[in-house]
Amino acid sequence: MSQGHALSDDQVAGELRKMTAFIRQEALEKAREIQLKADEEFAIEKSKLVRQETAAIDSLYEKKFKQAAMSQQITRSTLANRTRIRVLSARQELLNDLFERARAKVSQVASGDKSKYQDVLRGLILEGSYALNEEKISVRAREKDYDLVKKAIEDAAKEFKEKIGKEVTVDLDESNPLPAESAGGVVIIGGRGKIEIADTFEERLRLLEIDALPAVRETLFGKNLNRKFYD
Repeated sequence: MSQGHALSDDQVAGELRKMTAFIRQEALEKAREIQLKADEEFAIEKSKLVRQETAAIDSLYEKKFKQAAMSQQITRSTLANRTRIRVLSARQELLNDLFERARAKVSQVASGDKSKYQDVLRGLILEGSYALNEEKISVRAREKDYDLVKKAIEDAAKEFKEKIGKEVTVDLDESNPLPAESAGGVVIIGGRGKIEIADTFEERLRLLEIDALPAVRETLFGKNLNRKFYD
């Protein structure tokens, strides 16, 4: 059995230095590993945060862009509607003025050339006689037109017989005259009082406004390119 030798102080100090150096080296390497791992994790986390913030900023600006685009579209639409309403309003005012002037001219027909007005009355009575095609009808008119209407009735009855081949009796209903402020014309009654044909100038003009309005609009303003359906 060999006997161990005790280490000298120098030897012990040398061993301690070696161990200290080894431990320091291990610690330095471990610290480097930890630092590298920390840097790597930091870089990963930083990249993740940057991507998240970038996505959030992109989403925010996309939302703001959509809101701005929508606001701009609403503004354009509002302005376009206001302009369209102004144009339609101006057009309607022009049409109203046009038909108002037409009403004023129509009211002058009865107060103008009496022979022409009598011929117009004859045509209206004859038209009503054709439409009703009855043996006996009655006519309402303005009281101040009675003399002209009576002559028009005679001419209309004569022409009706010539063209249809049978007589028609047309009575002037003097008990129920048309309003004095009426522009003129007549109302023809048949079917034992149940059928009434309004052939007054006001009614004729009203029907003309309805029937001729599309043509008048096209003449004044051109074709409506947005219109898809036609009667």
